[in-house]
Amino acid sequence: MNYSDFVIFIMEMMGTVAFAASGAMLGIRKKMDLFGVCVLGVTTAVGGGAIRDLILGITPPGMFRRPVYTFVAIVTSVGLFVLLYIKRNLLDGRIGHLYELLMNISDAIGLGIFTVVGINTAWSAGYHTLFLVVFVGVLTGVGGGLLRDVMAQEKPYILTKHIYACASIIGALVCVYTEDALGNLPAMMVGACAVVIVRFLAMHYRWNLPRIN
Repeated sequence: MNYSDFVIFIMEMMGTVAFAASGAMLGIRKKMDLFGVCVLGVTTAVGGGAIRDLILGITPPGMFRRPVYTFVAIVTSVGLFVLLYIKRNLLDGRIGHLYELLMNISDAIGLGIFTVVGINTAWSAGYHTLFLVVFVGVLTGVGGGLLRDVMAQEKPYILTKHIYACASIIGALVCVYTEDALGNLPAMMVGACAVVIVRFLAMHYRWNLPRIN
């Protein structure tokens, strides 16, 4: 494994932990048992990547060829469940705030990392068409969260909460258009940072797309 592959692997691990945490937190808030919490954590962490791989014709999807991502998601989900189970009496008054804060931070980090990881996967598979590359990048970023919300019978987060999918699109475009000038790995870093920055700004300033009330 060369330096670039190692850095990408670390990014994937960070994204996996972040998304697994957001899925597990939703399961805990929905009062699911340990198995349900783990299912939501794993689905959020690897669901988008599995859909991406199927679209790109990569079979079986990476979650089955490299199950380390699934195992990390399970460990993260179990660890978070146990932590909140032990501390539940202390957290009763703050669980709502804690949930929102952890969900927003985890989703922002996971969204940024998996958006650019999806783009890199498309590049590695030999695809460089702008629309396809951006599409699979965004799908990798938002797909797991979408599956999580549907399974938990929640209104999909990407359709209601601030600037979410749009942040992924912005980061994907930044990554693609800076790749020639910066190189593969730096472009991924810049693209991921762009997603996280846009998400944090949207959360802080309550940016939303127009809607009909």
